[in-house]
Amino acid sequence: MQFKKNKVWLATDRNQRHVVKDGRVLIKYQLGQDYEYWVNQKNIKPISSIQSETKRSRGKKSAEKSQKKLKTRPKTKGKLADNIKYKDSICIYTDGASSGNPGPSGIGIVLRFGKHEKEISKYIGIATNNIAELEAIRTGLLAIKNTELPVRIFTDSRYACGILNLGWKARKNQDIIQSIKKTLLKFNDLKIIKVKGHSGHEENERADFLATSAIKKTGDS
Repeated sequence: MQFKKNKVWLATDRNQRHVVKDGRVLIKYQLGQDYEYWVNQKNIKPISSIQSETKRSRGKKSAEKSQKKLKTRPKTKGKLADNIKYKDSICIYTDGASSGNPGPSGIGIVLRFGKHEKEISKYIGIATNNIAELEAIRTGLLAIKNTELPVRIFTDSRYACGILNLGWKARKNQDIIQSIKKTLLKFNDLKIIKVKGHSGHEENERADFLATSAIKKTGDS
């Protein structure tokens, strides 16, 4: 099936019917991954219908181009753009979430290097949103074994970027900030990149989903 332009695997019962709970269905981005996600059933579509819509759309665009002879430049976003620009780097997409601020908090991380991917979804207890954002970055860094390779960290946290990139002075969270700065020194080539949150960036959305899922799973248990 397809979920938000991503190919996903959908859980079914013995009769090959979708497993549905409170209007949500259970999916995985990859069969071998550890984490499963409950998503709104309305956002799931068969790949065949998406392909048909794409073909019709392409046909319409092709006709418009032939009539108007317009030249357009394709735009790349999210995974495709990052794969091209940072193909030789380890990319770490991080996000932190807090329900209450402070409240139950979780972190979500997507790591990618070439064709290799890893996801981390972890409940971190009661914390603020800023601590969760920082903890996601720290956990992502600690997951990297080879510090010789170029590393690019993507976060939508203005606070984290200000503290770690712009030299902002923090009156709180000193322990975790100093821990991250000490870890950063181990890498030969590392950059922290600010991305806009909830803007359709695929990996940022996945990291957000992993962070919020960590909180929900704890609540369910």
